[in-house]
Amino acid sequence: MPPFIKTWLTLCLLLPLAAHATNREQRLPSGFTGYTTNADATVKRTPIQYRSSSVRARPANAAKQHALGMQAVAMSPKQSSEVLSRAVNVLGTPYRWGGSSPKKGFDCSGLVKYAFNDVADVDLPRTSNAMAQGQGVKVAKSDLKPGDLIFFNIKSRRVNHVAIYLGNDRFIHAPRTGKRVSIDSLEKPYWQKHYVVAKRVLPKNQQTLALAKR
Repeated sequence: MPPFIKTWLTLCLLLPLAAHATNREQRLPSGFTGYTTNADATVKRTPIQYRSSSVRARPANAAKQHALGMQAVAMSPKQSSEVLSRAVNVLGTPYRWGGSSPKKGFDCSGLVKYAFNDVADVDLPRTSNAMAQGQGVKVAKSDLKPGDLIFFNIKSRRVNHVAIYLGNDRFIHAPRTGKRVSIDSLEKPYWQKHYVVAKRVLPKNQQTLALAKR
């Protein structure tokens, strides 16, 4: 992507009013304080800061959480910030099937695995279907928190697409061939139709505790 386009995209993300005037889907939820980018995807980027306290938690249903195995806590604010930072800082990277790096491009699960790469005791599977069946606990759509994974079935009966929830019904993902890493909305009928499940990724010790308390 030409440098001036990335600079323009960055300004849109940092200025909500500008983002609203240009591309509503590229507006980040409240709590993001911005990030810096560079035309060379291999250059180290300055992480964004995410203020978890600025995102209002939705009312929790204790009975529903128990049924979904929600006894375990979510990632720490620092871990969530790191995951979201790594994902948002590669916005605009081209989709590439099998890709898992800013230099080579990303497919949907490659982007997720890259974003969680530095979270201690988390080693996600490589495919979206395996992620949906593997590590983590299910969460209701109404209880989604930043950093949760959301899964879809596109032209298939099983899960074959994954994205990272940002908050305020927004998520980041690597859509498909010909597209780039982008932010989209769960409010769209298309994504509502293909939504399957959401999961909260937990470090292995927390997941063991969650399973033991079921």
